[in-house]
Amino acid sequence: MDAPDVTVRRIYEPPEADAGRARVLVDRLWPRGVAKAAAGIDEWAKDAAPSTELRRWYGHEPERWPEFARRYRDELHRPPASGAVGRLLALARERPLTLVTATRDVDRSGARVLADHLREVAGRAGGCEDEGGEAPCFAHLLDLDEEPDEAGDGSPPDRPD
Repeated sequence: MDAPDVTVRRIYEPPEADAGRARVLVDRLWPRGVAKAAAGIDEWAKDAAPSTELRRWYGHEPERWPEFARRYRDELHRPPASGAVGRLLALARERPLTLVTATRDVDRSGARVLADHLREVAGRAGGCEDEGGEAPCFAHLLDLDEEPDEAGDGSPPDRPD
């Protein structure tokens, strides 16, 4: 897959600028002062947002930016974020994608890290065209912390009731 057409915009910018693009809110919390009907959002990918703990730790302090970006990239490789990444990649195959955020400093935001991550993962995807680009197609590219297949037959591990 070629690098997807992914942009990042603030939710306070007019949605008309994104005509023909999928607009996905990638914040965990709904932005203050924005009516859902006026937001022009196609989807709300809460699971793609940084965890509450990471977001609070970062606090948009510029000196924490490099470490925030590193930690957030780690989160993007684990469920539930990894599933949301797969969904966003599938959307990006259908049409250009705009990641929407309420963050003031878009260049030092989770949305920017996510956009870069989507481009990177899509660049490694290769071979998914035949599978339709659905989230499971991209799952092999993500480091999912799954339990080992103890039986060796592809079945899920036994779980106590």
